[in-house]
Amino acid sequence: MISMKDAQQDMRTAYLGGATGMLVSGLVWLTAGLVGWQLTVKASVLTLFFGGMLIHPLGVLLDKAMKRAGQHQKGNPLAPLALESTVLLFIGLFIAFVAVQSQPTWFYPIMLLTIGGRYLLFQTLYGMKAYWLIGGALLAAGALCLVYKTPFVTGAFVGAGIEIVGSWLIFSQVRFSQS
Repeated sequence: MISMKDAQQDMRTAYLGGATGMLVSGLVWLTAGLVGWQLTVKASVLTLFFGGMLIHPLGVLLDKAMKRAGQHQKGNPLAPLALESTVLLFIGLFIAFVAVQSQPTWFYPIMLLTIGGRYLLFQTLYGMKAYWLIGGALLAAGALCLVYKTPFVTGAFVGAGIEIVGSWLIFSQVRFSQS
């Protein structure tokens, strides 16, 4: 068994600290927001759902394009946490899908809260405190969108902005620490 620090270093190295996946995720949120702005709530929700399925594979492609493995070492004890945290995503998706039927404006705030909570766990996965900041920003954004009853696509654009800026922050930290 490798140490926690070694396991986190392996995750940071293989996946550029998660920056590539977060960038792809931010672009999916942006696309879903644009679809919601120009088309329908349903089209926007489906864009986030199906686009979300592409986050990991496209993130791995970006990792490989940036000369990273895009895969952690076999036996990395943090691998189960990455998979288990996905369960939170499915729970949030279910709640958001139920909510959108009667309260469409709740969909993106619920997803912001879900992803924010999941990112808090990524601090353990990657060993980067920036995930607490990014997760906290997503949680606060979700709560504020609910409290202030923002228009449907607002949460999508806010989520996109937080994740795109967050990916730059993570990428900067990973690149700086390895140079």
